[in-house]
Amino acid sequence: MLTITAQTPMPTRFHPRVDVGFMVKLLIGGKSLVVKAEDVSMAGCRLVGDFPDLHGRVTICLPLPEGEQIVTEATVRHRTSEGLGLEFDDLDWDEMFVMARFLHPRLP
Repeated sequence: MLTITAQTPMPTRFHPRVDVGFMVKLLIGGKSLVVKAEDVSMAGCRLVGDFPDLHGRVTICLPLPEGEQIVTEATVRHRTSEGLGLEFDDLDWDEMFVMARFLHPRLP
């Protein structure tokens, strides 16, 4: 006898993540906070740590190799005990190319 059970499908991500482990800067209410990014994609990143006061919107600065950096607004999308996920606002064309050049060679 075949039994079928309903399962909630795993959400799929449109943009694949790349493990990074570098430090990023958050600008929150005129204060600067340096935190570790665990992974990054074209759409956002995951930060490691406990940030109880961090919610809503932040400005994030991602330093990329070869001196390039991306500075954009981001929204806190989820929070766990290990960290939180940020979703970037729309990146402009130059920022998208910088991010793509960084991510592409590191994709599986």
